[in-house]
Amino acid sequence: MKKLALHWQILIGMAAGVLFGILAAQFQWKTFVVDWIKPFGTIFINLLKVIAIPLIIASLIKGVSDLKDISKLSTIGFRTLAMFIGTTMFAISIGLIVVNIVRPGKLIDAEVRNELMANYAGDASKRIEAAAEQQAKGPLQPLIDLFPDNIIGAAGSNGNMLQVILFVTLFGIALVSVPEERARPVKAFFDSANDVILKLIDIIMLSAPYGVFALLAALVVESPSISLFTALIGYSACVLIGLATLILFFYPTLVRLFARKPAPFFLKGIAPAQLVAFSTSSSAATLPVTMECVEERLGVEEEVAGFVLPVGATVNMDGTSLYQAIAAVFIAQSMGMELSVAAQLGIIVTATLASIGAAAVPGAGMITLVIVLAQAGIPEAGLALIFAVDRPLDMCRTIANVTGDATVAMVVARSVGKLGEPKMEAGQG
Repeated sequence: MKKLALHWQILIGMAAGVLFGILAAQFQWKTFVVDWIKPFGTIFINLLKVIAIPLIIASLIKGVSDLKDISKLSTIGFRTLAMFIGTTMFAISIGLIVVNIVRPGKLIDAEVRNELMANYAGDASKRIEAAAEQQAKGPLQPLIDLFPDNIIGAAGSNGNMLQVILFVTLFGIALVSVPEERARPVKAFFDSANDVILKLIDIIMLSAPYGVFALLAALVVESPSISLFTALIGYSACVLIGLATLILFFYPTLVRLFARKPAPFFLKGIAPAQLVAFSTSSSAATLPVTMECVEERLGVEEEVAGFVLPVGATVNMDGTSLYQAIAAVFIAQSMGMELSVAAQLGIIVTATLASIGAAAVPGAGMITLVIVLAQAGIPEAGLALIFAVDRPLDMCRTIANVTGDATVAMVVARSVGKLGEPKMEAGQG
C-alpha cells in the first residue's frame, strides 16, 4: 500500500490536534493536555531547532565551496538581498492598503479596548522594555552584533543566526581561496556532514504529525476566551487577507514570471514546510524542512538554497512586516488617531529595517513592532490590544515568511542557472 504523503500526515495531525483540543476544553482537560500532551510538541520544536545551526554551518560551507568562483557568491548575495527588500516592502504596502480600506480599529469600542489593555498590560510592558533596551544600544548596534567575539558562543543560540551565517560564509570563502589539495579534506568533511544532517532531518520529520498534533491541541486549550477574539475579527481578517494575497497570488506570480515554474508546482512543493511553519511559528525551526522542500521538491541546487534560505530565515520576514503595518494602523485607529501618508510611508521604511533584526522565533515580531509604533508616534501600550490573537496570527505569518524565502531561492537560482528538475515529486512523502 502506498505510503501517505508527509504533508497529508501533517494535515491529519493538525486537524486531530484541533479537534482533541476542542474536546479537552469542553471537558476541562486543560491540565492534562498541558502536562502530558504539550511536552511532545515542545520536543518536536526543539528537535527542529537543535538541527538549525548545524544545518546552516554544513550547508553554507558546502554551498560556498561548491561555487568555486567567489564572484558568483557576490552575484547571488546581491540578488538575494535585493529581492528580500523588494518583497518585504511590497508586503508592508499590501498590509497598509488592506487596513486602510477595512479600518478594523473603528470596530473596537472603549469598553472592549479597556478590557484588552487591562488583561495584557503586563505582556505589553515586557515587550516595550525589551524594545527600549534594543534602541538604547545605539544605531550601529545591529552592525556590531553581526560580528561575534566567540563563534562557539554565537552558535549556542538560534537568535545569533546572522553571526553564524557571516562567519560560515567567510569560512567558505577562505576554503575556496586555499589550494584545492589542501582544502579537499575539509570540504569532504562538510559535504559528508551535510548529507548526514539531511538524513537526520528525514528522521526528525517522521515525528511531525505527532508533534503538530500536540502543538495544536495545546494551543486550543490555552487560547483566551472567545469574547476577546470577537472584538478583533476585523483586525485578524486584515492580516489573513494580506497574508493570503502574498502566499496565493504574489509569490506564485513571481515564481511563474521569473523562475518559469507553474504556481501549482510551487505550492505543492513548499506545502510541507508551510505546515511545519504554521505549527511551530518559527522560521528557524522550519528551516530544515524548508531546505529539504526547496532542494528536493522545487529543484533549487544546494549552493543557492544553502545560502539564500538560512539568510532568509533571519532577515526576510514578509509576513511579520505585513502584520506590523496592519497592527500599527489598527492600534492607531482604535485609539482615535489618524495617521498621515508620511507617517505610513515611515512605517514602510521602519518595518522593513526592523524585520531584518527580528529573530526567527515565535513572538519576536511583537518586540520589533514596538519600534514601528514609536516611529509613527503610536502609544506602545496599544500592544495589549492585539495580544489575544497574536499567537494564531503568528502561526499564519510564519507561513508567509517561509514561502517568501522559497520564492526568492527559486528566482535567484533561475537567474544564475542553478534551478533544475526536482529530485522528488511534490506529492511524495
